[in-house]
Amino acid sequence: MTDIRLGTGVDLGRGVTMPLVGFGTWRLRGQQAYEAIRFALETGYRHIDTATMYRNETEVGRAVHDSGLDRHDVFITTKLPPENAGRERATLDASLRALGTDHVDLWLIHWPPRGSASLRVWEQFVAVRNAGLARAVGVSNYGPAQIDELIRTSGEGPPINQIPWSLPQYDPKLLAAMREREVIVEGYSSLKGTNLRDMTLVQVAEQHSVTPAQVVLRWHLQHGIPVIPKSADPERIAANFALFDFSLSDDEMARLDGLSRR
Repeated sequence: MTDIRLGTGVDLGRGVTMPLVGFGTWRLRGQQAYEAIRFALETGYRHIDTATMYRNETEVGRAVHDSGLDRHDVFITTKLPPENAGRERATLDASLRALGTDHVDLWLIHWPPRGSASLRVWEQFVAVRNAGLARAVGVSNYGPAQIDELIRTSGEGPPINQIPWSLPQYDPKLLAAMREREVIVEGYSSLKGTNLRDMTLVQVAEQHSVTPAQVVLRWHLQHGIPVIPKSADPERIAANFALFDFSLSDDEMARLDGLSRR
């Protein structure tokens, strides 16, 4: 049974807790990636989200190592490219070498391979988890029907599904469908496509003396959706993590919900 509460992180089951706010690394490469991740860890982030296709796992591993933090204090997520279906263990072994660790905290199927739920891939993920190479496993960009197929054919569904989520994409029916299946929605591209100059958003931000981007991220958290904002700018990295000193009222949440284009 998955669970989420502000301040305690996301319970993925089997004793695994994922921080509510992670640091995304898509399109961050080389020294820029390393420096941004180091600053994020210094700021207080304890979840770093990467993927095989991002080609920055080495920088993630080096930044975590150089941070001086204990490996067990940093939650690392990486992902299997769909074209690597059938090479699951080899792909994860390569990720572990690049990250410089003997396990990841969460391994996700980045997209449904060939558009299907792919029971065989999911079975390999569960086997890897059971072997201790990943503390938890899940999926990304899966729809309810694909998750239903995994549950029906394997008897075990993913505890988490990482999908694009933002104010314009707010879909209460999809969120309810995932929760009915006991699947946590983790949002990526949380600020993408959002008009940060929208007057509703600006007014709510002014009311709390925060930025519109911080309001959007806090809105995610109050809907029970973990976020992984990405930036290479130190000021924005710090601001994206400063989400726990204010809260949105029910009226403000409803007004923000109304900005959905769905």
